[in-house]
Amino acid sequence: MTLLRLPRSASAVQPHPARRMRLVATGMLIAMAALFAAARAAAHLHPAIGFVQAFAEAAMVGGLADWFAVTALFRHPMGLPIPHTAIIPRNKDRIGDTLAVFLRDNFLTPAVVARRMRHMDVAAAAGRFLASPSGGDGRLREGASRLAADILEALGQERLGGMVKGAIGQRLRAIDMAPLIGQAIEAAMRDGRHAPVMDAVIGWADRALEANEHLIRQMVHERAGKVLRWTGLDENLANAILSGLRKMLADMAADPEHGFRLKAEEGMAKLAADLQFDPDMKAKVAKVRDEILDNPAMQRWIEGMWEQARAGLLRAVRDPGKAMAGRFGEALRALGGTLQQEARLRIVINRFVRRAAVGATASYGDAIVRLVSDTVRGWDAGTVTTRLEQAVGRDLQYIRINGTLVGGLVGLAIHMIDTLL
Repeated sequence: MTLLRLPRSASAVQPHPARRMRLVATGMLIAMAALFAAARAAAHLHPAIGFVQAFAEAAMVGGLADWFAVTALFRHPMGLPIPHTAIIPRNKDRIGDTLAVFLRDNFLTPAVVARRMRHMDVAAAAGRFLASPSGGDGRLREGASRLAADILEALGQERLGGMVKGAIGQRLRAIDMAPLIGQAIEAAMRDGRHAPVMDAVIGWADRALEANEHLIRQMVHERAGKVLRWTGLDENLANAILSGLRKMLADMAADPEHGFRLKAEEGMAKLAADLQFDPDMKAKVAKVRDEILDNPAMQRWIEGMWEQARAGLLRAVRDPGKAMAGRFGEALRALGGTLQQEARLRIVINRFVRRAAVGATASYGDAIVRLVSDTVRGWDAGTVTTRLEQAVGRDLQYIRINGTLVGGLVGLAIHMIDTLL
C-alpha cells in the first residue's frame, strides 16, 4: 500500500538562515579540529604537513575566539556565568531606552519630519493612485480595504454611530449661526440677489389674496353695521379693499423703488445687522438652533444620514473596484487628474500634509518613543535574544567563518616565517 505524505511547510523543511549559517560555522570549526588532529598524527611523513597543522591550529583558535565573542552577545557560553557575557539579555532595558532615544532624535522630531516631508510629493502620489487605481499594488489595496471594513464592522453601528452623531451634534452646536445668516442676508442685498426673493414673496401674497378673497368679504360683512349691510355698501367696501390690496401688490412688483418695498428692504437690512451684532438676537438664534438639534426628528435624520454613509463606506471598502466604477469613481479619477495637473493645488495639499505630520510628531512623538521603550522593557530576555539573533545572527555567523579562515591564514604566515628564519 502506498502511503500519501503531505508536504511539509517551507519553514519545516529549511532551517532559519541564521541557524543554517550557525551550522556551517560550527562545521568549519569541527573540520579544522579534525584537520589539526590528522596533520599532527602525520607530521612525521613530510615537512609540508606542518603548514597544514599550523593553519588548522590557528583556524581553531580564531574560530573559538569568535564563537565566544558572538555567543557572549546573546547568552552565557556553555551556560557558564562568565562576567560580561549574555550582554543583550542583561541590558535589554538600556537597549530599549537607547533605541527609543535614537528614534526620537533621528526620526520623530518635528524638524526631521518637516525636512523629509519637504521632499515628498504626497498629492501627486495620491493623484496617480486615484487616476489609475488599478495600476497600484493590488495586495496593498485589498489589504487596506479589508482593514477598513474590519474597523468599521468592529466598532459597530451603535458605538461608531454614537461617536459620529455626537461629533456632528457638537460641531453644529459650536457654530454661531446668527452672524452667518446675517452676513448671507447682507451679501445678498449688496449684490441684489434679494430681489427675486422679494418678487416671490409679493407673488405669493397676490395668490394668497386671490385664494382667500371670500374670507375678506365675509370679515367685512360681519364687521359692517346694519345700515351698511341693508344698503349693500359692505360689498362695495370689500371690493374696494381687495382692489386696493391688488393694486398695491402690483405696484410693488412693478416698481423696485416702491415705498413698502423699500420699507421691507430696510427691515431686512436691520435684521442682518441684528443677527451679526445684537447679543439678544444671537441668543434667540442659538436657542432655536439647539431646539432644532434636540428635536427627535432631527436626531432621526442625522442617524439615518450616518447609516447611509456607513453602508456606502462598507460597500466601497468591500468592493473598491465596483465603487470606483460608478460616478463616485469618475469623480475620484477626475480628482486624481486634477491633482497631477494643478501645481498650486498640490502645493497646498502637500503643505497641509506636512503640517499635519509635523503636528502629529510634536504631539505624539514622545508617546511613540515611550511605546517603543515600554514594549522592549515588557519583553522577556528570551524574546529579545531570539528576535535580535534572528535579525542579525546570520551576519554574526559570518564573523565566525571569517575568524576561522583569517586565523588559519595568520597561523600559516607565522609558521612560514618561523620556518624560513
